[in-house]
Amino acid sequence: MTESSVTRRGLLRGTGAGAAALGLASCGENSASSSSEGGPTPDCVLTPEGTEGPYYLDLDLSRGDLTEGRAGVPLRLDLTVVDTGSCAPIQDAAVDVWHADPDGTYSGTEAHGTVGETYLRGVQLTDADGRAEFDTLYPGWYSGRTVHIHVKVHVEGETVHTGQLYFPEDVNGEVAEVAEYARDSGPDTANADDMFYPSTGAGSTLDLSGSVDQGFTASMVLGVGG
Repeated sequence: MTESSVTRRGLLRGTGAGAAALGLASCGENSASSSSEGGPTPDCVLTPEGTEGPYYLDLDLSRGDLTEGRAGVPLRLDLTVVDTGSCAPIQDAAVDVWHADPDGTYSGTEAHGTVGETYLRGVQLTDADGRAEFDTLYPGWYSGRTVHIHVKVHVEGETVHTGQLYFPEDVNGEVAEVAEYARDSGPDTANADDMFYPSTGAGSTLDLSGSVDQGFTASMVLGVGG
């Protein structure tokens, strides 16, 4: 999806068609997306909620490319939003993501000295298949947390999901050795030792394909609703 002039607030107001069923998601024999750590996650299962965290910003950033020219391992984030009640994709859901850069800093925050910057943040509306895609970077790590991406999903102006998305531990280790991510010491918090992963990670670990050299595609079905 390309960058749009539509503002985030406009996205949240303009999702009147979001809850309409526009074709069934895969609820049959192929109705699972796999992850190397959490196991298969059925498309129509409610995705675990997670904390918003301290660095959420309500910005007008309707765009698909979040990198703003920053260096790191490329990541295509492919998220599909489905209604767990009907197992149908939700069109025009506003998917809002934000995460740390390879140095472990968030844009737009006083704590990281990045007020006024907007890298690695953005919102996309889902298409008729419930999909929203972002071109971003593999997140960096910082002390006390495992590698993660924050996500919110809004339908018809209401927040229907707040969570965090995680990565396979072995891939986190590979990425930590790339120049843009490397520091004097490596990540100090594994998935299993993270404060949130043990309770939500099994249903929130992204399905990865690709490599450190070529970049990754990370996908997940986000089940929302009743």
